[in-house]
Amino acid sequence: MATLLNGPTIIKAAGTVDKIISEFFGKVNSKTNEVSIAHMISPAGWYEPGQRPDFNEYTVVLKGKLKVETLKEEFEVVAGQAILAPKNEWVRYSSPEGAEYIAVCVPAFSPGTVNRDKE
Repeated sequence: MATLLNGPTIIKAAGTVDKIISEFFGKVNSKTNEVSIAHMISPAGWYEPGQRPDFNEYTVVLKGKLKVETLKEEFEVVAGQAILAPKNEWVRYSSPEGAEYIAVCVPAFSPGTVNRDKE
């Protein structure tokens, strides 16, 4: 049976400044465990602690630039590009200049499975 969602739920983001997370599919808005899909608006200067999540995260940048750091590399992902952060690998996201992007997590994101670094 098809399910129509009337809109996203705004989720509080981790990090240094307020970032808007609009969850369309996921554990909060659609009660979906298999996948989460969220639209992110990340202001200039935002960054979050590193993490080693129990899910794959697929990110498509729509506007601006997203900085993605791993233990071995640093990426600047610009509008029109995408990046996969595989589960169980350390990653840290930031937006020094601001970014708008879509994040898809498989299985769905949850605070208990993101495994953020202690700061």
